Amino acid sequence: MQALRDDTYRGITALMHEAVGLSFHDSKKPLVASRLAQRIQRIGLGSFDDYLALISRPDDGGEFQMAVDLLTTNETYFFREPAHYDLLAAEITRNKPPSLRVWSAASSFGDEAYSTAMLLSDLALQGRMGSDWRILGTDISDRVLRSAVEAVYPEERLRHVTPERLKRYCLRGEGASAGLALIQPRLRERVSFGQLNLCQPFDGLGPFDVVFLRNVLIYFDAPTKRAVVDRVLTQLRPGGLFFIGTAEGRVPCDTPLQPLAPGAFRKGGA
Repeated sequence: MQALRDDTYRGITALMHEAVGLSFHDSKKPLVASRLAQRIQRIGLGSFDDYLALISRPDDGGEFQMAVDLLTTNETYFFREPAHYDLLAAEITRNKPPSLRVWSAASSFGDEAYSTAMLLSDLALQGRMGSDWRILGTDISDRVLRSAVEAVYPEERLRHVTPERLKRYCLRGEGASAGLALIQPRLRERVSFGQLNLCQPFDGLGPFDVVFLRNVLIYFDAPTKRAVVDRVLTQLRPGGLFFIGTAEGRVPCDTPLQPLAPGAFRKGGA
């Protein structure tokens, strides 16, 4: 297959930006080419130009969504950036809320949502918070959301989960399912998932007490980052906790935020 030409790359990235807000620098061209090339060959097309033509059509058979999935899937695992979970546990222990609502706004395969569910369940069992808690996970990718609902993970993804939590919240696979773990139903029933494009207007999800928006802002340009963060923060109650990836730098937004730790903030107005 011919190499990805610059003009075709610009066409693909312009479509991604216009439709879902994704921004790709010229330096990402090799990544885009490598992630799309196998898919193009698998569906029997001959070039990147043919693929751009396909995903530009309204009757693309769901291929545009597949392209989004391929270009946004990151490595994810349970209890990523553990300092955030430690801070959340300390805040909950101090305030002992009777109820809690959490939003995992870029939930991917559900690792973050179920990690949070394990933590909240432990805290509730220990009497450090009330038993009324729920978690919502949203993502733009239908494929990763289906996987999150199934809640089956390679054990490697749970490498940072303590043995006690693995025993309490997971069912280990045997035979053909060896090396896999299923999240227990009693934990899954506290977590729901839905598809959401953060770059489009939305309302009525919250209010939430805690919002995770980690490791997704890297896909947006500066104006889109600001718009997404401010839009997400409308669903966080005053005084609520807001988390982004620790490597994502300063939060680009107009909403007042008090820094608590790298990647952790409290919304103003409490």
